[in-house]
Amino acid sequence: MGFPKGFLWGGATAANQYEGAYNVDGRGLSNVDLLPVGEDRRAVVFGEKKMFDFEDGYFYPAQNAIDGYHRYKEDIALFAELGFKTYRMSIAWTRIFPNGDEPEPNEKGLQYYEDVFNECKKYGIEPLVTISHFDTPMYLVEKYGSWRSREMIGYFEKYCRTILTRYKGLVKYWLVFNEINMILHAPFMGAGVYVGDLTEKEATQVKYQAAHHELVANASAVKIAHEIDPENQVGCMLAGGKHYPYSCNPKDVLVSQLRDREDYFFSDVQARGEYPTFMLKKFENEGINVIFEEGDKELLKENTIDFISFSYYMSRVGTADPEIAERTTGNVFDSVKNPYLPSSEWGWQIDPLGMRIILIELYDRYQKPLFIVENGLGAMDIPDENGYVEDDYRIEYMADHIKEIRDAIDLDGIPVLGYTMWGCIDIVSAGTGEMKKRYGFIYVDRDNLGNGTLKRSKKKSFDWYKKVIESNGEIL
Repeated sequence: MGFPKGFLWGGATAANQYEGAYNVDGRGLSNVDLLPVGEDRRAVVFGEKKMFDFEDGYFYPAQNAIDGYHRYKEDIALFAELGFKTYRMSIAWTRIFPNGDEPEPNEKGLQYYEDVFNECKKYGIEPLVTISHFDTPMYLVEKYGSWRSREMIGYFEKYCRTILTRYKGLVKYWLVFNEINMILHAPFMGAGVYVGDLTEKEATQVKYQAAHHELVANASAVKIAHEIDPENQVGCMLAGGKHYPYSCNPKDVLVSQLRDREDYFFSDVQARGEYPTFMLKKFENEGINVIFEEGDKELLKENTIDFISFSYYMSRVGTADPEIAERTTGNVFDSVKNPYLPSSEWGWQIDPLGMRIILIELYDRYQKPLFIVENGLGAMDIPDENGYVEDDYRIEYMADHIKEIRDAIDLDGIPVLGYTMWGCIDIVSAGTGEMKKRYGFIYVDRDNLGNGTLKRSKKKSFDWYKKVIESNGEIL
């Protein structure tokens, strides 16, 4: 009983929050480079404020991040010391095709990731690679309006074919789009889609058409991956978190169910190969005209994903009562506050049992293996003079969540492939752009404005997680 043999323990980062070196070795400008720290960040993230280049008076943390581009060997050695079986990371599209439309890829970018994968293999670490962790070349954003244009599919297919061919035998596990459902909530961060000059109805139309293009591109990526190497395992990646009804009032139950459906729409298409009837009805009722081209339906149907991956940080709450005004803060997803749960320093509600609940929900819905590729606690760690952090709060958070994964395996019979804790080394926060919102087992000496030595040091949770992995989840 307990975690199966071969369970993929590890950690996760994203290129734009980890690498830095935004203009090194031919890399082009990406949408995720242009998310500033400060009060305008959310407006840019949501596609409401236009920021298509760096502007004076702003600090852009992704430019340098934690310099993982130059320090990956040091970091992977620490991951190996932790005992990682897998490392979830992403490829920056603009390192491979700086503008997105070049006839030939950038060899320096291709070689960089080959070196990273070889470094992982040296320690027996299996790379789990996200093809697009929100990355969209800004050249394509400006020329085509990003994923609102059908043109994006061809450029993305070329990018996928290039990396899947180059890294055949080095990478087995792939995710196509990170948190693909984020396009509806944070369209510029999620997909480079700016909607600030549109009415609400126009913006909705654009987001769903862009989502369709991403879903078609996703199916095409699955097809290419399986053609190049039948051993490839390709997953979708959903921003997960069940909506609980605020009360047992049937109206609250319905609102929660409908909210969940908004997100499951994406994984429904990726796992089942067709648009769910509820979404087709929504389009009909709201006058949303999503254009399908010839062959789209067949491509979606014939190229479904092999496993479901998701992020889980918190559950959410739905209510039909407009008088219930207290909301959670800090997260992209708007939610009523759950009175039964504590909150993190950033207002994210802590719900370990919700992990088991979402595992049950996803497996009941899809009957495909599951992979938790993001989970963790963002906290304001205070290091001592040696960079050591007594992060018992993180250990408690993770132990409680891992116990629920174990119960889902033992008590519910759910096949779970692995668990990669988010931000295993401190990285720039996607939500706020801050460094003080830390997730890692490894402390990085850098502050919100980029000051610091970037020195890496182990937190208390480092040794704890090492024991968790050594014992295959028996010692928590």
